[in-house]
Amino acid sequence: MNMREDALRIIEEAIQAVYPENSVKKALGNFKGEGKIEVLAIGKAAWRMARAARESLQDRISGGIVITKYGHSMGEIEDFIIYEAGHPIPDKNTIEATKRALDMVKDLKGEDLLLFLISGGGSSLFELPAENVELEDLISITDQLLRSRAAISEINAVRKHLSRVKGGHFAKTVNPVKIFSLVLSDVLDDRLDTIASGPAYPDSTTSQDAIAVIEKYDIKLPSRVLNALKKETPKSLRNIETRVVGSISMACEAAKLTAVQLGYTSMILTTSLDCEAREAGTFLSAIAREVSASEQPVRKPCAMILGGETVVWVKGKGLGGRNQELALSAARGIERSENIVIASVATDGTDGPTDAAGGLVDSGTMMRLRGKGINVEEVLNHNDSYHALALVGDLLKTGPTGTNVNDLIILLCR
Repeated sequence: MNMREDALRIIEEAIQAVYPENSVKKALGNFKGEGKIEVLAIGKAAWRMARAARESLQDRISGGIVITKYGHSMGEIEDFIIYEAGHPIPDKNTIEATKRALDMVKDLKGEDLLLFLISGGGSSLFELPAENVELEDLISITDQLLRSRAAISEINAVRKHLSRVKGGHFAKTVNPVKIFSLVLSDVLDDRLDTIASGPAYPDSTTSQDAIAVIEKYDIKLPSRVLNALKKETPKSLRNIETRVVGSISMACEAAKLTAVQLGYTSMILTTSLDCEAREAGTFLSAIAREVSASEQPVRKPCAMILGGETVVWVKGKGLGGRNQELALSAARGIERSENIVIASVATDGTDGPTDAAGGLVDSGTMMRLRGKGINVEEVLNHNDSYHALALVGDLLKTGPTGTNVNDLIILLCR
């Protein structure tokens, strides 16, 4: 039994379980609708979702637009215009693609329908700044908030109030045309006003909430941007219907099933892990040591599965992502315990601004790092987990997966 191979197998099966093709086709299996159907797909899984919609509805679709991350398009789709744009920071292509999408929906009439396919990453990929707000303002504010340790919910509250499409603004623009949204959730608890910053869902945050975040973290912004924050987002929408077609809970259930098939006693610890990545790694290594020493809370061989989304407090100028940082942090705590593997992976295949999906470490990782002259504490303090894990072969690379439902963590012990 090779636990590293087992961890990779569990991850592969879990990601395949939330591929958008099957879920989109299932959701559209009995789809009924009259009039013209246009499609707008945004996010890291946008291309796969759009292709599935095209295959399901065929010539009932008049046309569509796909806006996805660089490198996530897989070719042409008939009658679709495909854009690739910046993530996690929007860029000029983001603005151009969003304007084109708004132009497309202007031609829709009351009896027509917009099929809106939403996946993680949509917050940066679908964006048009509010009046008197520039793209450079959004980039600066987002960067300041990320470095200030603001929670993603706080960041989104600000971004929604500086946008013409976020926080329900897009659905309001499309009204009275009906929007049928299929959502691949990358948000804890599947909060619909948070996924992709809720372009087609009533916003639960207020202008005062956004201003409070700016004040809390002492974010510097021009007075014209502060004035834009005071414009409220829609609190009710009548032209929307929304269905979640994929989530981290589904991925975790698939991981558990695969682990059982591989002979592990399996349990899902949580599907809503939400803390600092470095701390999560330390905590998971402590659980691993407990299982190794006392077979509590589960007997070996065992697999413990977690889903969620941690954060990294950026202090250095290194390269890495939350999954790599979690894995590297966990490696510190399991070096004296044998037969333990911990893997942490972004289900979209892209962890932070890197080409890695995450990290996979075992009880020998620390020894290998020391053999390369690597000081792990120094690496973590500089947020440079990518280069450290790469040196010892513990980076986990999948390439873009075409889906996105938060992060998946696997702990194996025997």
